[in-house]
Amino acid sequence: MYKISDAARRAALTVKTVRYYADIGLVKPAGRSAAGYRLYAESDIAKLGFIGRARRYSFSIEQCRDLLSLYEDDQRPSAEVKRITLEKIAEIDRKLGELQELRDELSHLAGNCHGDSRPDCPIIGNLASGLTVQ
Repeated sequence: MYKISDAARRAALTVKTVRYYADIGLVKPAGRSAAGYRLYAESDIAKLGFIGRARRYSFSIEQCRDLLSLYEDDQRPSAEVKRITLEKIAEIDRKLGELQELRDELSHLAGNCHGDSRPDCPIIGNLASGLTVQ
């Protein structure tokens, strides 16, 4: 059994993150020490590491909950895991599209700004008006 600080270090997470995951019921400590410290078993540390890696892939807490449930199920259908992953890929693709649009718009604005000593600036004008440049 490991104290929370050791469990966090072994799972490559912060103590605050481990405590949060315990508080929201993602991973439950195996018990408590006589002094009241949360104690984690090897299996808990494996789950914490799993969640940490899933979060680095930007899976939401609810998606992590679903994935963790599948991780713990030896009879899991891999189709469900794939479905969740494909949903995440589609979400990332949408975000990438939005970021590309923002980049294109900012590039257009920067390209139309003289960048000299004059006060006229299409970047400021756009930010002030909120209008999208085509």
